Amino acid sequence: MNFKILTLLLGLTATSCQQTTHNEREIADLKNQADSIATVSQMVLLQNVATAIQKGGTEYAVDFCHVKAIPITDSLSKEVRMSIQRITDKNRNPKNNLKTKTDRSIFDEFKRKQELSDTLLTQNEQYVYYKRINLAMPICMKCHGNPTTDIEEKTLQKINTSYPNDKAVGYKLNDLRGLWKIKIDKIN
Repeated sequence: MNFKILTLLLGLTATSCQQTTHNEREIADLKNQADSIATVSQMVLLQNVATAIQKGGTEYAVDFCHVKAIPITDSLSKEVRMSIQRITDKNRNPKNNLKTKTDRSIFDEFKRKQELSDTLLTQNEQYVYYKRINLAMPICMKCHGNPTTDIEEKTLQKINTSYPNDKAVGYKLNDLRGLWKIKIDKIN
């Protein structure tokens, strides 16, 4: 299947100016809606992780994320009636791995272009929105930073126990950690 990357600036190709304006507005509205959903999802996850860290430190937060991160995202998906996922090339949880050629291609594009913040694709009967997730807070390094200098030994042991195939360490502050992926059904 051939997928086309749509950006807010390019809009959809249309046969008339009126149609182009309508499609550009629709794309802008979809991107704004998806961006809001990604922002709220990020805030909810970060608030829950911060609470877990306050309750029992980073070691406890690893357990919390292992059990609760995907159910929180799934719950938000149900609430907004859209698929919400986090995807990455260096996953901790295997469910967050890049699963499709399109995901891989988009992720690689985000890695190449630091200024790229989001993009919207159309495929079949859905729009798929991707938004950059950077490790923007120093606290993130306590679980995703350098294993010898940033992550406490007990936390690293917990990560290795909970996620034996973990790839989500070795990041620096502001590195690209992953993408939000939001699927929106087209309305005909």
